[in-house]
Amino acid sequence: MAEFIKTEIIEQIVHIMLDRADQRNALNWQMIEELGEAVDIAERAYLDGNARIVFIQAAGRVFSSGIDLASFVEDESKFGENWQDNLFPTTYALQSVTNKIEDCSMPTFCLIQGYCLGLGLEIALACDFRIAAERTKLALPESRLGMIPDVGGTTRLLRLVGPSRAKEIIMTGGNIDISDAERWGLINYVVPKDDLLSKAEERAKEIMLSAPMAVSYTKRMINDMLDDRSSLKIEAWAQAQLLRTEDCRNGVNAMLTKTYPVEWKGK
Repeated sequence: MAEFIKTEIIEQIVHIMLDRADQRNALNWQMIEELGEAVDIAERAYLDGNARIVFIQAAGRVFSSGIDLASFVEDESKFGENWQDNLFPTTYALQSVTNKIEDCSMPTFCLIQGYCLGLGLEIALACDFRIAAERTKLALPESRLGMIPDVGGTTRLLRLVGPSRAKEIIMTGGNIDISDAERWGLINYVVPKDDLLSKAEERAKEIMLSAPMAVSYTKRMINDMLDDRSSLKIEAWAQAQLLRTEDCRNGVNAMLTKTYPVEWKGK
């Protein structure tokens, strides 16, 4: 039984819940793997005729603080003690989960509250629709650690907001104002926090008035028209280069030890 991801089907909506609220839903390996398994459960429910929509949401006050970097740095069990020297298997394993969300046969909604950072936002970007509570903070702060968003975040952000905005968001690494996010097309709807679920249910029910196969084929058709998985390989390549740099080591250490500002070396 999954420890950090809860899955429930209610009236043909699959509710996938990030449930590590005591750690601000920071994503460790186990949680990421359980998320992939939850999407598999949703897919089987769709094939059995028991589901039409997926909601990805989170317990607690925040959607996700991003990757649990400390657990990744310390965990050598999955890819070996020198996994940082060959990042591609790690990146592809992470990308496979966000790809699975993007490729899900059903429409996927991400319900976001509090803040949604780094890998958390990359998960949201893999969904078809994003609904956020007012005052939610969004960011891709990887550049402030000497890295880049490499789990599809760069590719999917570019599709949504265009090259200039994508560069601004990723290069600065700062918080994105939620009203700007809605205006730029990064967020579909901004609502009061108490209305988050009801707004998602309203839009889901509207979609469910349409034929299931027509909805699924529409999603697949539009996704395929935009698809360029080679961009994900570019993300993985860039991250592999950056992870070897002194700046990246200093950035990660600064985050783990809370020692700021970082003195960047450019190497």
